[in-house]
Amino acid sequence: MMAVNKKKSFNAKELASEFGVSTRTIIRDMQELSALGVPFYSEVGQHGGYKMLNERILPPIAFTKGEALAVFFASHALRHYADLPFEAETDSVLRKFYSYMPEDIRDRIDRMRKRFDLITPMRHASTPFLSLLLDAAIDQKVVRMEYESKQHKRSRDVQPVGIYASNGFWYCPAYCFHRRDFRLFRCDRVRSVEPSELKAVDLTHVHTGNWESYFEEESQAMELYVELTAAGVQRCESELPKTHLSSESSAYSKIHVREDGTGWLDNQIPASSLLFFGQFFIGLGTDAKVKAPDELIHVMREMLDKLIAQYR
Repeated sequence: MMAVNKKKSFNAKELASEFGVSTRTIIRDMQELSALGVPFYSEVGQHGGYKMLNERILPPIAFTKGEALAVFFASHALRHYADLPFEAETDSVLRKFYSYMPEDIRDRIDRMRKRFDLITPMRHASTPFLSLLLDAAIDQKVVRMEYESKQHKRSRDVQPVGIYASNGFWYCPAYCFHRRDFRLFRCDRVRSVEPSELKAVDLTHVHTGNWESYFEEESQAMELYVELTAAGVQRCESELPKTHLSSESSAYSKIHVREDGTGWLDNQIPASSLLFFGQFFIGLGTDAKVKAPDELIHVMREMLDKLIAQYR
């Protein structure tokens, strides 16, 4: 199984020579592998033999009990996401792990399900194009996607860098050919994806771990400074990564923590993100106090005035 899984095509005579057995033995072994589900088919004729299908299977892997539990619950935690780029495969992995585990391991899995979990917020937003975006990133292809932001809906030619999940949402950093720069897109706002005729750029060395370093800062940058309580620091660390910014924003959180747990956030933010930051820091209540820029403080005051007026 391991030998044929590495090959694209082969014949019984080649395998017989490789393993030092007769071709009759190889033919019998191939029949057994076929019964086990190894994906290949045979061709007759002078140049016939066996060819592997695209759906390869991996050779058997031996897991320790701890490794098996780790893989099972890593996959199990993904159930909190409504959509996955490999949803069917995840379900299949869980079924196989559970079905083929010894009875004592299955019993431990059953008990651990009630004692351990990796919680992410449940989101109702649909993200049906995760696989297409991920494939485009892997193959370095340009796609045309219809993207609906809060302001408008438009078609964009983009070359995805990858996809990743944060706080229950899926995000896709990509090179935008309209902006001629990198942008971050919320995958649940993607309405369609289709191949583009544009030529791809070389993003070989750009990935989800470093794409922001290739971001060109917007010209209208403002200095952000916010004082944070200990609780404010914790909430900013968990709720204000770059993934919580809109696709038009180029700001990244930079939090400093004092010995007593309080801290401050300072960074440059684009003018286009004032609304986002205003809503966010109002949500933190007294755990955050914005000191700069004045434009953001003004936006927050207007928001609070509207909120007070709503309850008069």
